[in-house]
Amino acid sequence: MSNKSKLLFNKRKSRTRFRIKEHSTNSIRLSVYRSNANIYAQIIDDDKHATLISFSSLDKDLKKQTENKGGNSKVAEIVGKTIAKKAIEKGIKKVYFDRGAYLYHGRVKAL
Repeated sequence: MSNKSKLLFNKRKSRTRFRIKEHSTNSIRLSVYRSNANIYAQIIDDDKHATLISFSSLDKDLKKQTENKGGNSKVAEIVGKTIAKKAIEKGIKKVYFDRGAYLYHGRVKAL
């Protein structure tokens, strides 16, 4: 693991669910993880401690559509739209955006 990866991992690890809940007004959050090659999003219910919906750039249909380019902003935008559609289908209208240790910039902003 590179030094930057260790730094990001330790930043994310240091955050606790208490701190996340403290800042959120909703118990449902959209958590984002991005690697160099892919981007992942999941909607988590902190009251039930369960993942309700998840989607990533590793989806087979999405890979065919984007020709395996999972690490760019256009793919992140598609992942965001897809997870939003799935959330609406399940009746979820408001979520707290948990960007983790990542800046609200680039692929995270596109999602």
